[in-house]
Amino acid sequence: MLRRSLAALALCCVAAPSLAQLNDPVVGVADPESLFTDKDPVLHRNKQATLRIMRELLQCNHWSDAGNWLTERYIQHNPNAASGLKPVQAFFANRPRTATCDKLTTPVVAVLAQGDLVAVVISRTLKHPTKPDQTYTTSWFDMWRFVDGKADEHWDGAELFVPRAPAPAAK
Repeated sequence: MLRRSLAALALCCVAAPSLAQLNDPVVGVADPESLFTDKDPVLHRNKQATLRIMRELLQCNHWSDAGNWLTERYIQHNPNAASGLKPVQAFFANRPRTATCDKLTTPVVAVLAQGDLVAVVISRTLKHPTKPDQTYTTSWFDMWRFVDGKADEHWDGAELFVPRAPAPAAK
């Protein structure tokens, strides 16, 4: 039941933007880090690990520290990245590392945790597909399954990257 509920959440978060979304932007909360706490000690531990993944890894690119929050076998359900700690680190290796990383600035809308799962919904701003001078907001999600306080499996709404057309040859 829980997995079906979270799957329904995922479908809602990656749906194409409606006119209402263009008029009613998706916004994150003022203090996103406050959403990563829980009275239940196991859920709290998993939410805190998720906070570190969101802040230190995804926001600040401290991927050399990923073993603190990801298992060695880390299953990656993103079609663009291979599973395993080392392949995930290699996938993100070329992103510039932020020197300090003391505050989450990602626009988090909600954090949901139940059992061994933590799901995070964030706001994303994208270029309008038919109006290049405009943007719109939509939702994105990431979800992790935890084993002993480390993320062991990950889901998101990623699709395969579209290869870029090669630049024309210089004459």
